[in-house]
Amino acid sequence: MAEILVIVPCGQGKIWDSEPDHGPVAAHDAYTGAPFKVNRAYAERFASYWVILSAKYGFIPPDFLIPGPYNVTFKKKTTNPITVDMLRQQIQAQQLNRFDELIGLGGHDYRSMVEVAFADTPVRRQYPFAGLTLGKAMQAEKRAIAHGQFSVT
Repeated sequence: MAEILVIVPCGQGKIWDSEPDHGPVAAHDAYTGAPFKVNRAYAERFASYWVILSAKYGFIPPDFLIPGPYNVTFKKKTTNPITVDMLRQQIQAQQLNRFDELIGLGGHDYRSMVEVAFADTPVRRQYPFAGLTLGKAMQAEKRAIAHGQFSVT
């Protein structure tokens, strides 16, 4: 059976938005928006292993401790997002290139970073919800989870 890595984009909504005094938190609990929650459920359903792609921290495991609030995005270079070179180093260090297949979730900016970072690896990449609006992608992911299939449109 193929080993599947699912890469989930971080989310804009974070726990510190509603709890400003909240201290450090594990990444899987730091992002509180609906898109992240659906992506997380998808990853937990289908992945052999999953990571979050944070524009600040790069590829992070769900239990990675985030010290506090931040606002970094791939959409604005002035926020100093992580570089492709750093992502490639993380792929090697975390052995993310050991997987047979990768499912990338999220919008164009995240998918393109994943694509470039993994370009020199043997990992097969797929983006089953690419081209869908955020709402349609979330609906499709929910259907996929319910049916137990990677992609149900």
